[in-house]
Amino acid sequence: MSHETLLPAFVWIRSYGRLLAVVAFVAVLLLGFRVSGLNEQFELATLQRGIAGHPVGGVLFFVVLFSLGNLLLIPGWVFLAASVYAFGASLGGLATYAAACVSCVVTFWVIRLLGGDALRRLKNPLALRIFRQLDTAPLRSVVALRMLFQTLPALNGALAMSGIRFRHYLLGTLLGLPLPIAIYVVFFDQLALWLGAH
Repeated sequence: MSHETLLPAFVWIRSYGRLLAVVAFVAVLLLGFRVSGLNEQFELATLQRGIAGHPVGGVLFFVVLFSLGNLLLIPGWVFLAASVYAFGASLGGLATYAAACVSCVVTFWVIRLLGGDALRRLKNPLALRIFRQLDTAPLRSVVALRMLFQTLPALNGALAMSGIRFRHYLLGTLLGLPLPIAIYVVFFDQLALWLGAH
């Protein structure tokens, strides 16, 4: 084969290889999660039992599970509900905020390590417009995205592969999460009262 024949393959691998590495990593993680039976550890009742009654160990367990759950594409509200039911509104909200921030940082670095800035290589007009907005106001963009989508795993991965600077990602996460978490805490606390779970 000549170099001219191989050139398109190299261009394709260079453009999409890291994105495929992220997809493969998540797929293997999800498969391992299902096969190992760990998915039972992420059910709301199991999470609640695992963290209830263990203030320090329970919170550390919660942070680790939240971080792993985010990589496994499990929505953050599952962890928030378990935390509010196990610790109450105040401590549950604080534990969720801390765990959510740690989870977002872990996800950022794992995905950035594997995917680099893979999304920047997409030459899609919509992607280019989104990146212009992100580049113009990175902090404001992350705060707004966190307020709308909180710890959505797809958002964490997309931001990690967007090439955004970590300081904007971290500060936007720290500033954008408190309000939606507080709203969810009030909701789940009221739900627990209505259901007699407190």
